[in-house]
Amino acid sequence: MADHVSSSGESHGSVGSYLTGFVLAVILTVAAFGIVMSHAMSPSGTVGAIALLAVIQIVVHLVYFLHMNGSSAQRWNVMAFVFTVLSVIVLVAGTIFIMHDTSINMMSR
Repeated sequence: MADHVSSSGESHGSVGSYLTGFVLAVILTVAAFGIVMSHAMSPSGTVGAIALLAVIQIVVHLVYFLHMNGSSAQRWNVMAFVFTVLSVIVLVAGTIFIMHDTSINMMSR
């Protein structure tokens, strides 16, 4: 009796794809550290640059490691991911709004 794993149609990346993703992730991480260590930008510029590099890093991970793309096989995964991101945005924005509104109302008395 041989144990084997059957594939259910998921596409897995090649070694070259994983290496490309790894190299891009390392470059983005080193770039973020370089921006902070060089003190070449203003504090707000540094935060903006790091935020931009973080978003690019997320896209690299989604494409090269989680294999999310626009293909029909990935449609449900992408929809679930978008729903999760939107839910987190609503939760965080609502929490910040409520905390700010409570703070403003507590200060006026």
